[in-house]
Order: sequence, then C-alpha cells, then structure tokens
Amino acid sequence: MTEEFYADALEKLALVGAMIGFSLAVAAYSTWGERKVAAFLQDRIGPNRAGIFGLLQPLADGLKLFSKEEIIPTNANKFLFILGPALAMMVACMTGAVIPWSSPFEMGGRIVVPQIADVNIGFLYVLGVLSVGVYGIMIGAWASNNKYSLMGGIRAASQIISYELPMGLVLITVLMMTGSLKLSDIVNYQQDQIWFVILQPLGFLIFLICSFAETNRTPFDLPEAENELIGGYHSEYSSMKMGFFLFAEYINMFISSVIIATIYFGGYDIPFVNDAKLAESIGMNWMSVLNFMSLFGKACFFIFFYMWVRWTIPRFRYDQLMNLGWKTLLPLALFNMLLTGLVILLLNN
Repeated sequence: MTEEFYADALEKLALVGAMIGFSLAVAAYSTWGERKVAAFLQDRIGPNRAGIFGLLQPLADGLKLFSKEEIIPTNANKFLFILGPALAMMVACMTGAVIPWSSPFEMGGRIVVPQIADVNIGFLYVLGVLSVGVYGIMIGAWASNNKYSLMGGIRAASQIISYELPMGLVLITVLMMTGSLKLSDIVNYQQDQIWFVILQPLGFLIFLICSFAETNRTPFDLPEAENELIGGYHSEYSSMKMGFFLFAEYINMFISSVIIATIYFGGYDIPFVNDAKLAESIGMNWMSVLNFMSLFGKACFFIFFYMWVRWTIPRFRYDQLMNLGWKTLLPLALFNMLLTGLVILLLNN
C-alpha cells in the first residue's frame, strides 16, 4: 500500500512538472509565434536574428527580462506588489490540472492517465481558477499606487464579471447534454457521439468570445490599453515581475485554447478515425502520442486564431465591451440554454 501510494504520488508529481514545463515552453514560443504572425499579416519578416528563423528569440527575451533592473515604487505596497504577478503566474499554471491531455499509456508496467486530477467538477474548477486569476491583476494594480494601474485593475475585474456569466451559462448546456462535469466524460461523449461545436454552435461562439475577454486579448485588452492607460495594471512593473504577467497571459491563452478544443472539438479525439481500432493496430503508447498531437494541433490553431484577431481587429471602447457582455452575450447564452433544454425534453419524450 505504501509503495503504491508513493508510486502514485511520484506519477502525479511528474505529470505536474511535465504540464508546467510544457506550458512554459509553449508560452515562450508563443511570443515568437505572435511576432511571426504579426509580421506575416503586416508583410514584414519578423524575428530572424537570434538563431535559425529567430527560434532563439524567446531565450533572448528571457535574458533581457532577467537582466533588467528590479524597480519597486517608493509608495507601493511591496508585499502585494510582488504577490500580484506571482499569483497571476501560479493561477495560470493551475488551470490545466483537470484537462485530459491524451489517452492512457503504459510506462514501467503501470497504466498512466495523462491527467493530473479527474475531478467530478472539472469545468467548474476551470471557471473558479479563472476567476481567481483576476486577483493577481487587481492586487498588482492596487499595490502599484498608480491611478492608471488601478483603472486597469478595475477594468479587468468588471470585464471578468461581465464575461464569466455567459461563459458559465453555455457550459451548463454541455452539462445538460453529457450529464457530467468531468472533462474526461465530455471528451468520451464526443468520441462516441459528435463534437459539441456541431451540436452547440451558438454556445461555441459565445464561449470563444468570452475566452478573449478572460485572457485580456485584443479586442478585449482594455485593462492594459496603451493609448489610454500607458500599460494598465503592469505600468509600474519591470524585469521578471512584468515577465510573469506577460507569461501568465500567454499560458492562459494556451490553456484556453486547450479547453476550447476539449469541450467543443473532441479533446484528444482524432477526427475521422476510429481510435479504438487504430490503438489495436499501433499499440497503446503510440496511440497516446497521436492523441496528444491531435489535441496540441487543435490548440495551436486557436492560438493562431487569437494572434490573427489581435493583429486584425481594433480594440473596443470600454462601453462597447460592457454592452456586448451584458446586453448581447448574456441574453444569447440564456436563449441557448433554454433552447437546449427544450430540445432535450422533446427528444426524451
């Protein structure tokens, strides 16, 4: 019993380390990808000096952030000033704990499920952690003792409240159809039936728009609008404290892309392929690799979509942002939930 307990603990610890390390690597190279996508859309070359095709640019950026001077404003609350970016980074890394990254694989005579915690309240956990994430921004904004930073923090809080309501309502429709809050059950349902992007197209559209607001990406980047608030909530930050805020944003973008793929695009399900038959022919481990590549490929598409939108659509005004959340998305989410309930009732009867 003791040996098995330690083996399980070591397995979970390895999964946590792999998830955090992989998320950090994706976030680092998302900065390179963002510059390349922006350059492509603006007919430029982009980073091409540091390494082949500029692939060492994230390392150069990291070295630059580490070597910058650490500045804490004189009138800032030093403890909260440090806690803000640390909390934002920690919460960003916590979100992926309930995501099923792939099908099980065998290692050392053990069947390993590449999911840290398959809890019964999977996407409620995701919503809860995303809600906590705004505290890092608000704490950092308030501790800076800067009116522009404080305004950015207030905007972030009101934005989160506005867009989490419709996001939660569209997830209720997924719960109504699957009868489970587990993300693994949602993936299994889509493998057996059909992807939710087809069953819930309006819910997917609302969730996608809300995910832009949750991650503070353009056109919903009002908390850090340069033309209004200098840099918003991280105006007073420098060195790796600012780097933590930036990394947290890119990790949130990656995890949000994975969650969209998991809930609406079958997760690690390979489209147009019978996964069970393929697993029999190539083996469990290779199937797990293909499943992970399928999920990662879907996530990369949405990461590209985030970047594409950023360099295509201009930023909203703040009143337009709030009106869209409360007067358009919330009624549409309620309508979608009622329509889903009516269809389920008619089919059951």
